[in-house]
Amino acid sequence: MGVFTYESEFTSVIPPARLFKAFVLDADNLIPKIAPQAVKSTEILQGDGGAGTIKKINLGEGSEYSYVKHQIDGIDKDNFVYNYSMIEGDAISDKIEKISYETKLVASSDGGSVIKSTSNYHTKGDVEIKEEHVKAGKERAAGLFKIIESHLLANPEAYN
Repeated sequence: MGVFTYESEFTSVIPPARLFKAFVLDADNLIPKIAPQAVKSTEILQGDGGAGTIKKINLGEGSEYSYVKHQIDGIDKDNFVYNYSMIEGDAISDKIEKISYETKLVASSDGGSVIKSTSNYHTKGDVEIKEEHVKAGKERAAGLFKIIESHLLANPEAYN
């Protein structure tokens, strides 16, 4: 098994606490409402929403995939860090065992956030991950952040 690590970083004008509440803590409710093309619904299969919880995310009509299963590895509400692993779904090929993610929101000097994301692709055997596969995933994640950011800007009272 190999592990390939990719890091990305982008910014938001939304402060970390507010963005974390929307993007992490209430994502299962918010995203299907504001981005149904990305996520149709989420159901908790096991757990209480904390570490160890397994969720099935049914992807929207706009996605090339139908579903993924996430296992929550950790949520640090005080430091705005979210760790989870994609453990199943048609977005994972037969060459990948799982993909582990860490998303950390850090306050920026302008009052917004810097979103730091690390992805660890755990492959089966000596498989190499193609950069375009990773890039497509990064673009989807960045697009979802921008949808949430736009929603929060349009609804300044939400998630305060």
